[in-house]
Amino acid sequence: MFLGIGFLVVIGCVLGGYVAAGGHMAVLFQPFEVVIIVGAAIGAFIVSNATQPHILKETMSALAGVAGGKKYGKAEYLELLSALYTLFRMIKTQGAVAVEPHIENPHESTLFQEYPKLLKNHEALDFLCDYMRLVTLGAKNPHEVDALMDEELETMRKHQGHIAHAIQSIADGMPALGIVAAVLGVIHTMGSITEPPEVLGHLIGGALVGTFLGILISYGFIAPMAAAAKGAGEAELKYVECIRQGLLAHLNGSAPQIAIEFSRKVLPHDVRPTFKDLEGAVEAANASARKAA
Repeated sequence: MFLGIGFLVVIGCVLGGYVAAGGHMAVLFQPFEVVIIVGAAIGAFIVSNATQPHILKETMSALAGVAGGKKYGKAEYLELLSALYTLFRMIKTQGAVAVEPHIENPHESTLFQEYPKLLKNHEALDFLCDYMRLVTLGAKNPHEVDALMDEELETMRKHQGHIAHAIQSIADGMPALGIVAAVLGVIHTMGSITEPPEVLGHLIGGALVGTFLGILISYGFIAPMAAAAKGAGEAELKYVECIRQGLLAHLNGSAPQIAIEFSRKVLPHDVRPTFKDLEGAVEAANASARKAA
Protein backbone atom coordinates (compact mmCIF):
# COMPACT_ATOMS: atom_id res chain seq x y z
CA MET A 1 0.00 0.00 0.00
CA PHE A 2 2.72 2.48 1.00
CA LEU A 3 4.65 1.72 -2.20
CA GLY A 4 1.65 2.74 -4.30
CA ILE A 5 1.07 5.86 -2.19
CA GLY A 6 4.71 6.88 -2.60
CA PHE A 7 4.61 6.45 -6.38
CA LEU A 8 1.37 8.44 -6.59
CA VAL A 9 3.00 11.27 -4.61
CA VAL A 10 6.00 11.26 -6.98
CA ILE A 11 3.83 11.31 -10.11
CA GLY A 12 1.34 13.79 -8.68
CA CYS A 13 3.96 16.29 -7.54
CA VAL A 14 6.10 16.10 -10.68
CA LEU A 15 3.29 16.22 -13.24
CA GLY A 16 1.10 18.48 -11.11
CA GLY A 17 3.90 21.01 -10.73
CA TYR A 18 4.63 20.83 -14.45
CA VAL A 19 1.00 21.46 -15.41
CA ALA A 20 0.61 24.20 -12.79
CA ALA A 21 3.60 25.97 -14.31
CA GLY A 22 1.84 25.98 -17.69
CA GLY A 23 3.38 22.87 -19.21
CA HIS A 24 1.54 20.77 -21.79
CA MET A 25 1.05 17.10 -20.97
CA ALA A 26 0.93 16.12 -24.65
CA VAL A 27 4.64 16.95 -25.02
CA LEU A 28 5.53 14.38 -22.34
CA PHE A 29 3.80 11.56 -24.19
CA GLN A 30 6.82 9.99 -25.88
CA PRO A 31 6.26 6.20 -25.91
CA PHE A 32 9.30 5.47 -28.04
CA GLU A 33 11.54 7.29 -25.57
CA VAL A 34 10.19 4.96 -22.89
CA VAL A 35 10.89 1.93 -25.11
CA ILE A 36 14.49 3.07 -25.63
CA ILE A 37 15.19 3.78 -21.95
CA VAL A 38 13.35 0.94 -20.26
CA GLY A 39 14.19 -1.62 -22.95
CA ALA A 40 17.91 -0.79 -22.86
CA ALA A 41 17.87 -0.92 -19.04
CA ILE A 42 16.28 -4.38 -19.03
CA GLY A 43 18.76 -5.61 -21.63
CA ALA A 44 21.72 -4.25 -19.67
CA PHE A 45 20.34 -5.83 -16.49
CA ILE A 46 20.14 -9.25 -18.18
CA VAL A 47 23.69 -8.93 -19.54
CA SER A 48 25.14 -7.84 -16.19
CA ASN A 49 23.63 -10.90 -14.48
CA ALA A 50 24.17 -13.38 -17.32
CA THR A 51 26.58 -15.46 -15.20
CA GLN A 52 24.15 -15.49 -12.28
CA PRO A 53 20.76 -16.28 -13.83
CA HIS A 54 19.26 -17.00 -10.40
CA ILE A 55 19.68 -13.29 -9.58
CA LEU A 56 17.26 -12.43 -12.41
CA LYS A 57 14.51 -14.61 -10.98
CA GLU A 58 15.16 -13.63 -7.37
CA THR A 59 15.19 -9.93 -8.25
CA MET A 60 11.72 -10.28 -9.73
CA SER A 61 10.61 -12.09 -6.57
CA ALA A 62 12.16 -9.35 -4.42
CA LEU A 63 10.34 -6.62 -6.34
CA ALA A 64 7.07 -8.54 -5.99
CA GLY A 65 7.76 -8.85 -2.27
CA VAL A 66 8.38 -5.13 -1.97
CA ALA A 67 5.12 -4.44 -3.78
CA GLY A 68 3.35 -6.79 -1.38
CA GLY A 69 4.34 -4.71 1.63
CA LYS A 70 5.72 -5.67 5.04
CA LYS A 71 6.28 -9.41 5.38
CA TYR A 72 7.22 -9.76 9.03
CA GLY A 73 5.11 -8.25 11.78
CA LYS A 74 4.28 -9.18 15.34
CA ALA A 75 1.98 -12.01 14.27
CA GLU A 76 4.68 -13.66 12.16
CA TYR A 77 7.25 -13.42 14.95
CA LEU A 78 4.81 -14.64 17.57
CA GLU A 79 4.16 -17.71 15.41
CA LEU A 80 7.91 -18.29 15.01
CA LEU A 81 8.56 -17.99 18.74
CA SER A 82 5.71 -20.41 19.43
CA ALA A 83 7.22 -22.92 16.98
CA LEU A 84 10.64 -22.62 18.62
CA TYR A 85 9.11 -23.08 22.06
CA THR A 86 7.25 -26.19 20.93
CA LEU A 87 10.43 -27.74 19.51
CA PHE A 88 12.54 -26.92 22.55
CA ARG A 89 9.83 -28.19 24.92
CA MET A 90 9.56 -31.45 22.97
CA ILE A 91 13.33 -32.01 23.23
CA LYS A 92 13.31 -31.25 26.94
CA THR A 93 10.36 -33.50 27.80
CA GLN A 94 10.74 -36.32 25.24
CA GLY A 95 14.37 -36.16 24.13
CA ALA A 96 16.02 -35.04 20.90
CA VAL A 97 14.83 -38.17 19.08
CA ALA A 98 11.23 -36.96 19.34
CA VAL A 99 11.78 -34.04 16.96
CA GLU A 100 13.59 -36.05 14.27
CA PRO A 101 10.46 -36.92 12.22
CA HIS A 102 9.42 -33.26 12.25
CA ILE A 103 12.76 -31.81 11.12
CA GLU A 104 13.41 -34.53 8.53
CA ASN A 105 10.06 -33.95 6.79
CA PRO A 106 8.82 -30.54 7.95
CA HIS A 107 6.20 -30.22 5.21
CA GLU A 108 4.59 -33.47 6.37
CA SER A 109 4.98 -32.63 10.06
CA THR A 110 1.84 -32.11 12.12
CA LEU A 111 3.91 -29.84 14.36
CA PHE A 112 4.97 -27.44 11.61
CA GLN A 113 1.53 -27.49 10.01
CA GLU A 114 0.35 -25.53 13.04
CA TYR A 115 2.70 -22.73 11.96
CA PRO A 116 1.86 -22.13 8.26
CA LYS A 117 3.80 -18.88 7.82
CA LEU A 118 7.03 -20.49 9.01
CA LEU A 119 6.29 -23.54 6.86
CA LYS A 120 6.07 -21.34 3.75
CA ASN A 121 9.38 -19.61 4.52
CA HIS A 122 11.66 -22.20 2.93
CA GLU A 123 14.97 -20.50 3.68
CA ALA A 124 14.20 -19.95 7.37
CA LEU A 125 12.66 -23.41 7.72
CA ASP A 126 15.75 -25.03 6.19
CA PHE A 127 17.98 -23.04 8.54
CA LEU A 128 15.97 -24.16 11.57
CA CYS A 129 15.78 -27.81 10.55
CA ASP A 130 19.46 -28.01 9.60
CA TYR A 131 20.62 -26.79 13.00
CA MET A 132 18.02 -28.77 14.89
CA ARG A 133 19.39 -31.79 13.04
CA LEU A 134 22.86 -30.96 14.35
CA VAL A 135 21.40 -30.86 17.85
CA THR A 136 19.81 -34.29 17.44
CA LEU A 137 23.11 -35.63 16.07
CA GLY A 138 24.85 -34.57 19.26
CA ALA A 139 26.28 -31.10 18.60
CA LYS A 140 26.81 -29.74 22.11
CA ASN A 141 29.37 -26.95 21.72
CA PRO A 142 27.44 -23.66 21.35
CA HIS A 143 30.55 -21.77 20.19
CA GLU A 144 31.15 -24.10 17.26
CA VAL A 145 27.51 -23.95 16.20
CA ASP A 146 27.49 -20.16 16.62
CA ALA A 147 30.54 -19.81 14.36
CA LEU A 148 28.87 -21.95 11.71
CA MET A 149 25.69 -19.88 11.94
CA ASP A 150 27.72 -16.70 11.57
CA GLU A 151 29.21 -18.00 8.33
CA GLU A 152 25.82 -18.97 6.95
CA LEU A 153 24.24 -15.66 7.91
CA GLU A 154 27.10 -13.80 6.25
CA THR A 155 26.55 -15.82 3.08
CA MET A 156 22.84 -14.98 3.21
CA ARG A 157 23.66 -11.30 3.82
CA LYS A 158 25.90 -11.16 0.74
CA HIS A 159 23.24 -12.87 -1.36
CA GLN A 160 20.59 -10.39 -0.26
CA GLY A 161 23.03 -7.59 -1.03
CA HIS A 162 23.47 -8.85 -4.59
CA ILE A 163 19.74 -8.52 -5.21
CA ALA A 164 19.55 -4.95 -3.89
CA HIS A 165 22.71 -4.06 -5.85
CA ALA A 166 21.22 -5.51 -9.04
CA ILE A 167 18.18 -3.26 -8.72
CA GLN A 168 20.32 -0.25 -7.81
CA SER A 169 22.46 -0.84 -10.91
CA ILE A 170 19.35 -0.33 -13.05
CA ALA A 171 18.66 2.97 -11.27
CA ASP A 172 22.27 4.09 -11.77
CA GLY A 173 22.08 3.47 -15.51
CA MET A 174 18.70 5.10 -16.16
CA PRO A 175 19.90 8.76 -16.35
CA ALA A 176 22.59 7.82 -18.88
CA LEU A 177 20.08 5.87 -20.95
CA GLY A 178 17.82 8.92 -20.79
CA ILE A 179 20.65 10.93 -22.37
CA VAL A 180 20.95 8.26 -25.09
CA ALA A 181 17.24 8.67 -25.86
CA ALA A 182 17.64 12.47 -25.84
CA VAL A 183 20.60 12.31 -28.25
CA LEU A 184 18.62 10.10 -30.60
CA GLY A 185 15.80 12.63 -30.39
CA VAL A 186 18.20 15.43 -31.29
CA ILE A 187 19.49 13.41 -34.25
CA HIS A 188 15.91 12.97 -35.41
CA THR A 189 15.34 16.72 -34.97
CA MET A 190 18.42 17.61 -37.02
CA GLY A 191 16.98 15.53 -39.86
CA SER A 192 13.99 17.88 -39.84
CA ILE A 193 15.96 21.12 -39.59
CA THR A 194 14.08 22.66 -42.52
CA GLU A 195 10.77 22.40 -40.71
CA PRO A 196 9.11 25.56 -39.27
CA PRO A 197 9.98 26.63 -35.67
CA GLU A 198 6.78 25.23 -34.14
CA VAL A 199 7.60 21.75 -35.51
CA LEU A 200 11.24 21.97 -34.43
CA GLY A 201 10.18 23.13 -30.97
CA HIS A 202 7.96 20.09 -30.58
CA LEU A 203 10.74 17.76 -31.73
CA ILE A 204 13.34 19.34 -29.43
CA GLY A 205 10.91 19.16 -26.51
CA GLY A 206 10.28 15.48 -27.25
CA ALA A 207 14.03 14.83 -27.32
CA LEU A 208 14.52 16.45 -23.91
CA VAL A 209 11.78 14.26 -22.48
CA GLY A 210 14.26 11.36 -22.73
CA THR A 211 16.57 12.99 -20.18
CA PHE A 212 13.61 13.83 -17.97
CA LEU A 213 12.27 10.28 -18.04
CA GLY A 214 15.66 8.70 -17.36
CA ILE A 215 16.20 10.81 -14.25
CA LEU A 216 12.60 10.49 -13.02
CA ILE A 217 12.46 6.70 -13.42
CA SER A 218 15.84 6.35 -11.73
CA TYR A 219 15.44 8.54 -8.66
CA GLY A 220 11.66 8.49 -8.39
CA PHE A 221 11.00 4.77 -8.84
CA ILE A 222 13.89 2.31 -9.27
CA ALA A 223 16.30 3.65 -6.62
CA PRO A 224 13.59 3.73 -3.93
CA MET A 225 12.65 0.16 -4.85
CA ALA A 226 16.31 -0.86 -4.47
CA ALA A 227 16.32 0.67 -0.99
CA ALA A 228 13.06 -1.12 -0.18
CA ALA A 229 14.51 -4.43 -1.42
CA LYS A 230 17.53 -3.89 0.82
CA GLY A 231 15.22 -3.32 3.78
CA ALA A 232 13.25 -6.46 2.92
CA GLY A 233 16.49 -8.43 2.78
CA GLU A 234 17.48 -7.16 6.21
CA ALA A 235 14.07 -8.22 7.53
CA GLU A 236 14.66 -11.73 6.15
CA LEU A 237 17.99 -11.88 7.97
CA LYS A 238 16.43 -10.66 11.22
CA TYR A 239 13.87 -13.46 11.02
CA VAL A 240 16.69 -16.00 10.75
CA GLU A 241 18.67 -14.21 13.47
CA CYS A 242 15.68 -14.70 15.76
CA ILE A 243 15.92 -18.46 15.16
CA ARG A 244 19.65 -18.38 15.75
CA GLN A 245 19.41 -16.73 19.15
CA GLY A 246 16.82 -19.24 20.33
CA LEU A 247 18.91 -22.19 19.18
CA LEU A 248 22.03 -20.87 20.91
CA ALA A 249 20.16 -20.27 24.15
CA HIS A 250 18.77 -23.81 23.92
CA LEU A 251 22.27 -25.24 23.35
CA ASN A 252 23.49 -23.31 26.39
CA GLY A 253 20.94 -25.15 28.50
CA SER A 254 18.23 -22.50 28.88
CA ALA A 255 14.67 -23.61 29.55
CA PRO A 256 12.36 -23.39 26.49
CA GLN A 257 10.60 -20.21 27.67
CA ILE A 258 13.95 -18.55 28.49
CA ALA A 259 15.38 -19.57 25.10
CA ILE A 260 12.56 -17.92 23.16
CA GLU A 261 12.91 -14.83 25.34
CA PHE A 262 16.47 -14.55 23.99
CA SER A 263 14.96 -14.71 20.51
CA ARG A 264 12.33 -12.08 21.31
CA LYS A 265 14.87 -9.58 22.63
CA VAL A 266 16.80 -9.34 19.34
CA LEU A 267 13.71 -8.16 17.45
CA PRO A 268 13.11 -4.49 16.53
CA HIS A 269 10.54 -2.74 18.73
CA ASP A 270 8.00 -2.28 15.94
CA VAL A 271 7.66 -6.04 15.37
CA ARG A 272 8.58 -7.42 18.80
CA PRO A 273 5.70 -9.23 20.58
CA THR A 274 5.24 -8.17 24.18
CA PHE A 275 6.17 -10.48 27.02
CA LYS A 276 2.47 -10.89 27.76
CA ASP A 277 1.76 -11.86 24.15
CA LEU A 278 4.54 -14.43 24.27
CA GLU A 279 3.31 -15.80 27.58
CA GLY A 280 -0.13 -16.29 26.06
CA ALA A 281 1.37 -18.10 23.07
CA VAL A 282 3.36 -20.37 25.40
CA GLU A 283 0.22 -21.24 27.36
CA ALA A 284 -1.59 -22.02 24.10
CA ALA A 285 1.32 -24.24 22.98
CA ASN A 286 1.28 -26.07 26.33
CA ALA A 287 -2.49 -26.58 26.11
CA SER A 288 -2.11 -27.94 22.58
CA ALA A 289 0.62 -30.32 23.73
CA ARG A 290 -1.53 -31.60 26.62
CA LYS A 291 -4.45 -32.12 24.26
CA ALA A 292 -2.26 -34.05 21.80
CA ALA A 293 -0.96 -36.25 24.61
